[in-house]
Amino acid sequence: RAKEIAKLIFPHPLSVEVTTNDLSEMITQSHNFDSWAQNIVIKIPQINQDGVPCYGVIKQLEDAAIKVNATVALSIGQVMLAAKTGATYISIFAGRISDEGGDSSVVIADSVDWLERWDYKSKVIVGSIRSVGDAISAALAGAHIVTIPPAMLTKMADHQYTRETVKQFINDAKKAMDMLDKGR
Repeated sequence: RAKEIAKLIFPHPLSVEVTTNDLSEMITQSHNFDSWAQNIVIKIPQINQDGVPCYGVIKQLEDAAIKVNATVALSIGQVMLAAKTGATYISIFAGRISDEGGDSSVVIADSVDWLERWDYKSKVIVGSIRSVGDAISAALAGAHIVTIPPAMLTKMADHQYTRETVKQFINDAKKAMDMLDKGR
């Protein structure tokens, strides 16, 4: 299915996540996934389930010209380490940071600022978005990409006062047209 989606959205990137805790298997899976399409990006966690850092895997893949999305960043320290490995993308999980009482907007803004100040090419993706407000905050904090569920797009586009204003514009235009027609 990922191959089909990658072709459908080409040239835009599609992140595909490894499904193993083993570092060497992550590399094997990554090479396989990367062969599917030119726009595949491999999601590698910052650390595995056992707490073993995966930065060596990220660096090895990036050195092999395989684009990596270093995922599950919950602190600026993790963003810094992922950037130093050459990760193409770094995914910050805003909702998870907030769950722990942190301010995800600060982590995002500080991360983007640090990356730009030191001329790192990594782009910040913000996920784990739980509300329209979270999405807007992430964008305003400087995230390069904000991932949101499709239902949230509808919520972002729809606003009751926009509807009312459009209705008023239509009514006013009809009245103006009626007045013009009566004047002829």
